[in-house]
Amino acid sequence: MSRTPLGRLGLIALASAAMLAGSPAREQGIQPLDLERVRGMLRDAYDNVKRNYYDPKFHGLDWEARYHEYDEKIRSVNSLGQGLGTVAEFLEALHDSHTYFRPPSRPVRIDYGYRMELVGDKGFVTHVRPGTDAETKVHPGDQVVAVNRVEVNRQSFDTMNYYFEVLAPQPGLRLALRDPAGQIRDISVNSRMQQMKKVVDLTGSDGGTDIWQMIREEENFDHAVRQRYAEMGDAMIWKMPEFFLEDHEVDHLFDIARKHKTLILDLRENGGGLVDTLSRMVGNIFDHEVKVADRITRKPDKPQVAKSRGNNIFTGNIIVLIDSASASASELFARVVQLENRGTVLGDRSSGSVMESRGFPCSQGVDFKIFYSFSITHADLIMKDGKSLEHNGVVPDETILPTAQDIANGRDPVLSRAMEIAGVKIDPAAAGKMFPYEWLPF
Repeated sequence: MSRTPLGRLGLIALASAAMLAGSPAREQGIQPLDLERVRGMLRDAYDNVKRNYYDPKFHGLDWEARYHEYDEKIRSVNSLGQGLGTVAEFLEALHDSHTYFRPPSRPVRIDYGYRMELVGDKGFVTHVRPGTDAETKVHPGDQVVAVNRVEVNRQSFDTMNYYFEVLAPQPGLRLALRDPAGQIRDISVNSRMQQMKKVVDLTGSDGGTDIWQMIREEENFDHAVRQRYAEMGDAMIWKMPEFFLEDHEVDHLFDIARKHKTLILDLRENGGGLVDTLSRMVGNIFDHEVKVADRITRKPDKPQVAKSRGNNIFTGNIIVLIDSASASASELFARVVQLENRGTVLGDRSSGSVMESRGFPCSQGVDFKIFYSFSITHADLIMKDGKSLEHNGVVPDETILPTAQDIANGRDPVLSRAMEIAGVKIDPAAAGKMFPYEWLPF
């Protein structure tokens, strides 16, 4: 089968065109009102970048000319979905991990029934949801060679997920898979779809039904990304899924760690979070002030500095676990640990998505509003060694990549190796059961 290796711009352009042939709500043409709305979104994208992007020269792009080019391009789109894809493509020329479009949410939820993660430069199925079409067709340990004929690798992975999860959820996907024995098969997986309300009542006039539904969904998500930890012998293993913690919450977990000789901080699949949480984390492992990074902004700005927690810091050994999904704040923490010779980093090369951004919400309409937003980078971050992690990532001190057989059998050789360094014997199979994967309710 012929594969198509594509960069981010190429993938979004191809994907936007592909929407005409098979999106969840197949669209025939675009209504004049929708066309004007999409043009308004493009204008908002242009304005927000022009006012807020950290590099006023836009990496040499003629931002004005690009806007007019894409405004003309949008006039000829054939569907609302293709228009939204064009707005996303407009921002992609900046090649910036933290500058992107969050389109209006669609009135449908889609679950493909499986999770895919990068290991090295290859995508692998890591989990399959019971009760889905994928359950009997896709298995943990399968390498995903291609999705809808687009090759899966580090270059395409993030944009592919952005397209299929955010821009244009699909009723089904065509997968080219290679099982752990090396056998290749092509399959089609039907997604599970749940129709949502097209209009959500935020006034409470419906008795609060819609508001309470939103609260329940938020509570389910908060539970899924809760901080988890385990204590074994002289080691504490802290599974940290995101950097969204108050100072007292960070301090509490480090107080537990202080009872042990070694802290294993698992930042795999951690996509980052708040600058303040990162600073508090760093301040809990150094007895002196540490510069995390210099901030390159439109105007001279102060570096990001973490103040020590003083006598209450953790002074033991630190082992940080990262993978290809470790991004932003998790990458900065791991790199600080390396540059300051404070601990050891194990796992896979991290995402290379390290900028500092802000969200800019937008809306259109009066009585009935549509909401969308933009993430815009307002600072590049330069580490102590004079380098940026953007597009480069953190290279572990010891690279450990799970094999297809490891994934198929639920083994975690990375955590097992970290425990070995900490003086605790646990085999990869047992390590793989310590923090079970949890699906969000659907």
